[in-house]
Amino acid sequence: MPLYETVLIARNDVTQQQVEQIVDDIGAELQTDGGDVKKREYWGLRGLAYRIKKNRKGHYMLLGLDAKPGFVTEMERKLGLNEDVLRFMTIRLEEIDEAPSAILSRKSDDRERGFRGPKPAGRFESGRRRGFDDREEFRARDGFAGEEFRPAPEE
Repeated sequence: MPLYETVLIARNDVTQQQVEQIVDDIGAELQTDGGDVKKREYWGLRGLAYRIKKNRKGHYMLLGLDAKPGFVTEMERKLGLNEDVLRFMTIRLEEIDEAPSAILSRKSDDRERGFRGPKPAGRFESGRRRGFDDREEFRARDGFAGEEFRPAPEE
């Protein structure tokens, strides 16, 4: 049977368990039709590029399917009728990659970064703490221009 990859976006009002239930229903129907779910990934609640049906976020789910073409058209029809599904896209593949998708691997890279060290001093800052009256314009105005600069005592 041909291999397919389907990504669906569900409304942000539903819970992750409800999204999993939608996918479980698809998997159960697929098994009765003689197919199989080869890959299943929940990508999480992510922001949408633009508003879809008044939603700014959506639950993303990836499915790798081994199914007949007739089943895929019926699945797409049912997903289109489901009010909780905002968008879906199905493509045909030569093989399903068992490794985690790029989305999941990028999430794990973000978690591994951790602390990168202290921030360097800014471009125009010498690192010395300055009080309100330490700016050059206040020193010149108050007659401090000829004297040596003494930082204000810190409280």
